[in-house]
Amino acid sequence: MPAFRYTLLDVFTSTPLEGNGLAVVHAADALDDAAMLAFARETRLSETTFVQTPTAAAAAAGADYRNRIWTVARELPFAGHPSLGTAVAVAHAAGTQGSSSFVQQTGAGLQPIEVQLDGQRATASMLQEPAVLGPEVDRAPALAAIGLDPADADPTLPPQVVSTGTPQLIVPLRDDDAVARIRPDWAALDALLTPLGAITLYAAACDPAAGRAHARSFPFSEDIGEDPATGSAAGPLCAYLAARADCSRVVIDQGIEMGRPSRLEASLDGERVRVAGDVVVLIDGTLHL
Repeated sequence: MPAFRYTLLDVFTSTPLEGNGLAVVHAADALDDAAMLAFARETRLSETTFVQTPTAAAAAAGADYRNRIWTVARELPFAGHPSLGTAVAVAHAAGTQGSSSFVQQTGAGLQPIEVQLDGQRATASMLQEPAVLGPEVDRAPALAAIGLDPADADPTLPPQVVSTGTPQLIVPLRDDDAVARIRPDWAALDALLTPLGAITLYAAACDPAAGRAHARSFPFSEDIGEDPATGSAAGPLCAYLAARADCSRVVIDQGIEMGRPSRLEASLDGERVRVAGDVVVLIDGTLHL
């Protein structure tokens, strides 16, 4: 029976059992898509990743590894906390303390990632893909999909699809109270997000002057459920606020309502957004398949 090393981590937190959990399977070239999806379903985490050899073209362009990212429903071209967590897991598996630099290959392209590892704890940052500002969306259906009404919307910032690797629907809310009162309608979320090609609805009460936001994230599927920390939406939120509110750096609190407090930092770095956060290594194990 083949054996694979795996690492379990919490991402966007310095405290074990907070943030967003991630399982990383190392040296996973031998696993096919069906096995990866089955193990992702076994973990029941929002994402599980599989480290593989980069394709020849990506390796020639500087990629160190290929990061395959799976939810319990399907593979994603790109995601935030799986990217940071996987880089930390790769450094940890190699026994590399201190600073490491990687270029990962995902379905969205190549992303440079910096890791600073100290024992079981790390900080990591990555450059996401250049921002693409997509269509604006009417407030009423966007708010209805999360159990709110248009009065809960930020009056000056409209919902908009934004991507820094995967499209996200950014929905600014009036205040933290509105964020706390969200009740997702999963059928409405799927009906709203799927035609837009968006992965999640990212609802956030934003204070651009202070460079802060309080956010919650809801994907296209109830099987995945609310996400406690969404790096692939933090980048789009930063790009959105830079374009609309002259805010080039934002610190985001997320996961509070889930009991998994998370902290994400996003800032403009040239034409790309850099997303950063803390990571904790919890478990090293062996997967037998």
